[in-house]
Amino acid sequence: MTSCSVATNFVWSDPTGARKEAVEYHNVVAWRKLGEIVAQYMHKGSRILVEGRLQTRQWEGQDGSKRSRTEIVADNIIMLDSKSSAPATAPSTEDAPVERPTTAPVAEKGAEEEISVEDIPF
Repeated sequence: MTSCSVATNFVWSDPTGARKEAVEYHNVVAWRKLGEIVAQYMHKGSRILVEGRLQTRQWEGQDGSKRSRTEIVADNIIMLDSKSSAPATAPSTEDAPVERPTTAPVAEKGAEEEISVEDIPF
């Protein structure tokens, strides 16, 4: 298992025309072979695309307080940087073939659960 934090940036102009930027950090968890690939090839500043599901874990802290953490459990991570943008300390991709993560199998049509408007909480 590999876990990391991924930053997303949002840039906009306020009513006065001043440029504004907000950064949000997301916790990502990758399991099995995907986790190994992420640990080996991803570095700080890597541009990636993450596909997965949100999961919220809850536990009790050592001080007795209730804690929670929402994570993206990755099904697929795509490296968006070119090979030339990798840092000099990254493993050479020329020597070892890079295994591209595969997406999880898609459920057959008709296997999805129908959701009615009354089931939506907002």
